[in-house]
Amino acid sequence: YVEYFKKQKKFTRRIRAVVACGNGTASIVAPKILKNLGIEIIELHCELDHNFPNYNPNPEDMVMLEDMAAAVKNHHADAAFGFDGDGDRLGVVDNMGEEIFSDKIGLMLARNVAADYPNSTFVIDVKSTGLYFHDEYLKAQNCKIEMWKTGHSHMKRRVRELNSICGFEKSGHFFINEPLGLGFDDGLKSAILMAKLLDDNSAIKLAEMKSQLPLTFQSPTMAPYCADDVKYQLVDDIAQTILSKSENSEKIIGLKIKDVLTVNGVRFELDNGSWGLIRASSNKPSLVVVIESFQSMDEVKAIFKFINEIL
Repeated sequence: YVEYFKKQKKFTRRIRAVVACGNGTASIVAPKILKNLGIEIIELHCELDHNFPNYNPNPEDMVMLEDMAAAVKNHHADAAFGFDGDGDRLGVVDNMGEEIFSDKIGLMLARNVAADYPNSTFVIDVKSTGLYFHDEYLKAQNCKIEMWKTGHSHMKRRVRELNSICGFEKSGHFFINEPLGLGFDDGLKSAILMAKLLDDNSAIKLAEMKSQLPLTFQSPTMAPYCADDVKYQLVDDIAQTILSKSENSEKIIGLKIKDVLTVNGVRFELDNGSWGLIRASSNKPSLVVVIESFQSMDEVKAIFKFINEIL
């Protein structure tokens, strides 16, 4: 694995990055691989230890993110790259110590990849930001966006079926296909693509790149309890309710339903691009509810009220 990455050209920009492994598996390879590519690294809990003496290595967990943020500020780093326990997920903190949500990271990477590979297809999961579909740069590069089911096996299979160059899941699983990667969700390759983004945009900092993305308002990923033996039927019933409202031109929070996607639960998009998602969790007795507004947090709350009344 280390030898595979030695084939890649070293970066020319001086990049200083915190490498946070949380004592997980990435500790074995991440510091070595990134150092070999010319990145100045600050190691954060990169000693392999199955007792996890510091915290659970989860780059979606605030404990790990706050540790990464403090290290970025203390060392004046350009970014922090955080890996989960088995190294297939990436979390990113910018040079100001602010987390960048993984679906926004995916959008930034898609833009940078599209510069080198126009006419590409990108697969995103149903929890991801709607900005992918509205991005003028991706449109200019004639790129196609396909939304697919959340989950490792679903995403990896779809990336392969479509010969997509990358697949981005909101959880931080980024599936990097040939010629960039080997087709699976690879935290190290994802970090290297982030380093290339920094290298290709050497005049500006990561926080500035993030600020150039349009602002959206997102709910946390909510998980109301729902028993395993009823959750799928319940979601099917909810999908039919929303499809019926769409067919009858009923409005939600005063807006028409523009599109209803039922590939994985039901994701409904309103006239202004805002959307709500209700799906069954793949691995626990709960539903998954996510909302994004292009307008305001008040609109997020209004869409939540609509969903909550149906539930």
